[in-house]
Amino acid sequence: MNKSKLGLDQQKVDRARQLARMIAEDVQSFADGYTTVAVERTICRLLGIDGVDENEVPLPNVVVEALKGAGVLGQGVMFYIGNAMVATGKTPQQIAEAVADGSLDLTKVPVAAQKSADAVLQPVIMGSIERIRQRRNRREQYLKTLGEGPKPYLYIIVATGNIYEDVVQAEAGARQGADVIAVIRTTGQSLLDYVPYGATTEGFGGTFATQENFRIMRAALDKVGEEVGRYIRLCNYCSGLCMPEIAIMGAFEGLDVMLNDALYGILFRDINMQRTLVDQFFSRVINGFAGVIINTGEDNYLTTADAVEAAHTVLASDIINEQLALLAGLPEEQMGLGHAFEMDPMLTNGFLYELAQAQMTREIFPKATLKYMPPTKFMTGNIFRGHIQDALFNIIGIWTHQGIQLLGMPTEAIHTPFMSDRYLSIENARYIFNNLRDIGEEVEFKEGGIIRQRAALVLDNAVALLEELVKEGLFNALEKGKFGDVKRPKNGGKGLDGVVAKGEHYSNPFIDLMKGRR
Repeated sequence: MNKSKLGLDQQKVDRARQLARMIAEDVQSFADGYTTVAVERTICRLLGIDGVDENEVPLPNVVVEALKGAGVLGQGVMFYIGNAMVATGKTPQQIAEAVADGSLDLTKVPVAAQKSADAVLQPVIMGSIERIRQRRNRREQYLKTLGEGPKPYLYIIVATGNIYEDVVQAEAGARQGADVIAVIRTTGQSLLDYVPYGATTEGFGGTFATQENFRIMRAALDKVGEEVGRYIRLCNYCSGLCMPEIAIMGAFEGLDVMLNDALYGILFRDINMQRTLVDQFFSRVINGFAGVIINTGEDNYLTTADAVEAAHTVLASDIINEQLALLAGLPEEQMGLGHAFEMDPMLTNGFLYELAQAQMTREIFPKATLKYMPPTKFMTGNIFRGHIQDALFNIIGIWTHQGIQLLGMPTEAIHTPFMSDRYLSIENARYIFNNLRDIGEEVEFKEGGIIRQRAALVLDNAVALLEELVKEGLFNALEKGKFGDVKRPKNGGKGLDGVVAKGEHYSNPFIDLMKGRR
C-alpha cells in the first residue's frame, strides 16, 4: 500500500486482516465438510446437463432431487453420474433424461472402478473448463481490441421484467456512456431453489436470471460495444439459493460482474447461514476462474442500521469477504467490495465523513475494484435535491478512485428509472468525473482534522468488532445481529434442508482445476 493520505495505522489494518483470516478459515473448515443441492446442481451443469423435463423441472434439479430423496446426495452427483456413464455408455445429459423419464435409478447402478469412472468423466470435465476459458479469452480479446471506459466504471440498471425490453434499454444506456449494465433480477428469485429455463418476458421489479437471458443480453452488448468502440460489461446476480448454479451459467455465457455476497442472503433474504456459506465458496471459485468481478452487499447494512454508527460493520464485513474470496482463489482485482454514501444529508459535515470512509476503503483495499453505492435511504422524491445528493456522491467517487460507480437516479424513491433519468445520471457523473479527474492527487487531508479522525475511528471500531467475532465465531455473530441490526438463527431460514454432509465417495474436481488456473 502507498503511504496513507489518511494516516491510517498500517499495523491496525494488518491486525484486522489477520482476525478476518481466522474468521474466514473457521467458516471454511465448516464449509469443507458439506455440500448442498445448489452445489450438486452446479456440478450437473458443469457435466453438460441442461434443459427441463416434461413438467418444466430443470434436469439438474431432477437428478439432485432423486439422489436427495434416496438419502445419498452426500456421495455427490459426480460419483453417481460416473458410475452410470461406465455402466450405460451414455452422456450425462442422456443419463439425466433417463432419470427424468423413470428408466434409470442412479442408486441401482453398479459401482464402477475409480479408474474407469475417472476415464469417462475426464473429457466432460475438461470440456467445461475449456468452455469457460474460451469465454474468458473472448472478453480479454475484446478489452484488447475495443478497450473500455476509465474507472470508476459507470454502472446503470435495467429492470423491465422483459429481457427483450431490457435489451432496448441496455443498448440505449451503453450509447449514453454506461460501462456496466446490471440486469436487475425479478423480486423473489433469490428464494427459488431452481433456475427458470429459457427467455422470459414477465418479471416484477426485474427480469429472471436464466442462461438464455444471459446469452441474449451478452450478444446485444457485444453488438453495441462494437458500435460505440468500447467493451460493455454485463452484471447479474448469483446470490440466493442458486448462488453457484447461476455463477456457472454466467461463466458459460460471458458475464463480467456478479452480485455474490457471503452475508447478504442471510441477512436480507433469511436464507440459512450454513447453506449460504457452503454455496458461496464454490460460486467464488467459479467467478475467480471465469474472471468475473464479484460485488458484495455491505452497502445494505446502512439501509437497516445508521450509516454513521454502523460504518465499522461495513469495513469489518468487507475484510471478511476479502478473506473468504482469497480462500476461494478469487484475486483482489476481481473483488468489488461494497460500501455506500448513505448518511443523512442534513448531518453537519456528512460529506467529510463520507469522504473519509470512501478514502479509507480505497486505501485498505488498493487493488480491489470497489463498488460504491449511491444515496437511497434519504432520497425523498425531491428530484432536484436528489440530483445534488448524487453529484456529491460522484465527487467522492472520482476523488477516491472507486472501481464501480453505481449511478444514483434523481427519481429514486419515485419509480423504476426511465431512459431519460439514466441519461441525466450519466451526464452528471461524466461532467463531475471530467472536471475533478485528478483531485485525489492534488488534495491532502489535514493531520488531526475531521476526515483523518473519522477514518481512524471507523478502523478502530472495525478491529474491535473483528476481535469479538473471532471469540464467538461468525455464526454466533449473525445470530446476535452484529451486521445490519438483523438477527438470524443458525438452524433457521430458508434452504437448510438442502445442506448435506459429504460422504466417503464425494469429489468435486472442478474446485482444484479452477483454483489451479492461478
